[in-house]
Parts: sequence; C-alpha cells; structure tokens
Amino acid sequence: MIVRKLRLQRGWSQEHLSALSGLSVRTIQRIERGQKAGLESLKSLAAVFEIPVTDLQGEPEMNEKTQITSEERKVIEQVREIKGFYSHLVTYVLVIAMLFVINFMTDPSYIWAWWPAMGWGIGIVSHGLSAFEVFNFFGAEWEKRQIEKRLGRKL
Repeated sequence: MIVRKLRLQRGWSQEHLSALSGLSVRTIQRIERGQKAGLESLKSLAAVFEIPVTDLQGEPEMNEKTQITSEERKVIEQVREIKGFYSHLVTYVLVIAMLFVINFMTDPSYIWAWWPAMGWGIGIVSHGLSAFEVFNFFGAEWEKRQIEKRLGRKL
C-alpha cells in the first residue's frame, strides 16, 4: 500500500513507475495489492522513490507522509466507481454492436436490437449518474441515515 501511496503522491501511473523502476506493471500491481515483494524489486522501487529499502519492507509505521487520509480514500473510491462505469460502458457498446450485427445478418426487416440497447441503456445512464454523483440518492449520507435508523439512534 505504501508503494501506491508514494506513486499517487507523485502523480505517476503504474506504467510510468514500471518504466522508471524496470519492473513489470504486473509486478507493481501485485505489490500495491499487498503481495510480498522480492528484495531486488524493493531496491528498484526504493531507488525510484529515493527512500531507504527498509521503508518499503514489511508494514510501514503510519506517519503523516504514508497514511491515507479519509479524503484520499474517498477520492480513490470515486475513481474506482468511474472506472467501473467506463468498463460497463465499453461492455455495453461492444455487446450492443454485436447484437446489431447479428440482427442485420439474420433479419434486417425487423430491428429487434433496439430493445436490449434501450433496456441496458437505462442501466448505463443510471450507473453514470451514480458514478459521477449527479444524482446520488443512495450515497454515504443515505447509508449513514439508514444505519442510524436501524440502530435506533437519532441523528
């Protein structure tokens, strides 16, 4: 997790860190997920970040420089939501395009592919509104109110 924190502090992508350190992107992803890194990998990363190898070994003591704040955690979660939306959107475009191709190859007289495109499209729009927090009906505040309500506490 410290590697991710240091990388994000510098505004680097995993690919950029890979190029600087000589490690593969896959290795960096594994290290950021918490898997144990080899000594050579740690040396490469320490050289790039200009810190001692011991700072990367084991679970580092949390100080103000390495601790993830609640604001950073919220932003990371929001970026994950947006990434999920884009992944959903790409899947939608590919599948619907394939359905239209199948439709035109089998029976071009009736365009039935509009129905799944519209149905799934509603889900895409809903996901986009949620990911970009345009209308956040079921956001953190709603969750907090529901938890407090079920615990019988007053807000």
